[in-house]
Amino acid sequence: MIQVSSLSKTFTNACHHALDDVSLTIEDGEIYGIIGASGAGKSTLLRCINLLERPTSGRVFIDSVDVTDFKGKQLLELRNGIGMIFQNFSLFQQRNVLKNVMFPLELRRDTKENREARARELLKVVGLSDKEKSYPTQLSGGQQQRVAIARALANNPKIMLCDEATSALDTRTTASILGLLKNINKQFGVTIVLITHSLLVADKVCDKIAVIDEGRIVETGKTAEVFANPQHAVTKELLENDHLSAVSNADVQGQGE
Repeated sequence: MIQVSSLSKTFTNACHHALDDVSLTIEDGEIYGIIGASGAGKSTLLRCINLLERPTSGRVFIDSVDVTDFKGKQLLELRNGIGMIFQNFSLFQQRNVLKNVMFPLELRRDTKENREARARELLKVVGLSDKEKSYPTQLSGGQQQRVAIARALANNPKIMLCDEATSALDTRTTASILGLLKNINKQFGVTIVLITHSLLVADKVCDKIAVIDEGRIVETGKTAEVFANPQHAVTKELLENDHLSAVSNADVQGQGE
């Protein structure tokens, strides 16, 4: 379980309050979406969970353990149990696919035999067994994100944090990656926290969502219930914008057929 309690984050150089008294609970095994417009505080909240950003105030609990002040070995062990997937894939361009997936295991000083076996196992999970000798520049965006997902799974994490993991991908590839994340969630029981500006993305995979605006959580609940009966003006606006975007995309696709 992930619990965020009264979390605030202020960037002093910019005097910017990125998060303001945020509290939420994410149950084990959920796919939990954090939804909001650009600049709403989504990524800052995500990065506070694994302490890539230190909160200005408030606490972060993982499995009822207060991890907010973890440093050194404790922090390293915490992050070993949390996989992270980025919008821009963040692969090592000079490493082939197999070696990209092996990288976290190298940091853990696993044997070469174990590293290769685990990497090949995960490439099979993400459907890229035939690409292990390829380099990132030889792959499509969707394939690169699959490699990033395999790498994020290398240490058998209990939690995966996805920061706009599909925003750089086209509609069809996005659907494929979201399907893969759902399968991983079911197969491994990994808790997934998914940041997105798109409610269409959240609708496809998220069990629950939190809507954030100007650093504050304005609405939470089961995804289907929030979408069917939004309570906050921000949620209603996001739903309307996504609906218009979907209609526009459908019109464009129809004109091309």
